[in-house]
Amino acid sequence: MKHGKKYNAAAAKYDLTKKYDVASACKMVQDMKYTKFDETIEAHVALRLEKNATVRDTLVFPNQFRGEKKVLVFCKGDKVKEALDAGAAFAGEEYIDKVKDGWLDFDVCVATPDMMKDVGRLGMVLGRKGLMPNPKTGTVTPDVANAVAELKKGRTEFRADKAGIVHIAVGKSSMDASKIEANINTLLAEVAKRKPVTTTTGFIQSVSVCSSMGPGVWIDYKEGE
Repeated sequence: MKHGKKYNAAAAKYDLTKKYDVASACKMVQDMKYTKFDETIEAHVALRLEKNATVRDTLVFPNQFRGEKKVLVFCKGDKVKEALDAGAAFAGEEYIDKVKDGWLDFDVCVATPDMMKDVGRLGMVLGRKGLMPNPKTGTVTPDVANAVAELKKGRTEFRADKAGIVHIAVGKSSMDASKIEANINTLLAEVAKRKPVTTTTGFIQSVSVCSSMGPGVWIDYKEGE
């Protein structure tokens, strides 16, 4: 892939064939930034997975960098008040018809188990946007208050793609490097916990970090650290 002069000048600052500790990698990524906007810092974690296997879960980063999410809760009865009191932007069963008609003015949605029969019919709308509630990510639950509270704190889903790589935003270039470092360490710890019992070593094969537009830096990750 060909890159522009600014990218190449940034990449020339360091030896990007080497691996660095997390703290150094975060500082390097910030130092190589050459755009004027506040770029997103991304981590890419390559995993050793068996065929058709994946890793999917959620985490809450210690240092938040996104705006507060609008949470929609599909629920009924007393759960509506419980969800709204916890900070949900919208709650109720009437939102099923609204979403069916194309309304999507929310960032994430939660559903109580008894609502999933109806919510499942929204698969063509919610599934396409990656918004379908799922028990694996804690968004199908009777405890709507806790789910809403965690989502508003910034609970984020991570998932390995078909190539076995987790791609996830871990901060902004304007953040203190130590905060980005803490977020990456949290991510690696959470991903490591999902190691399949059949995998003895080498679950996390490689880790890199980069800004939206900048060069990537390899992280010297050692299993068990």
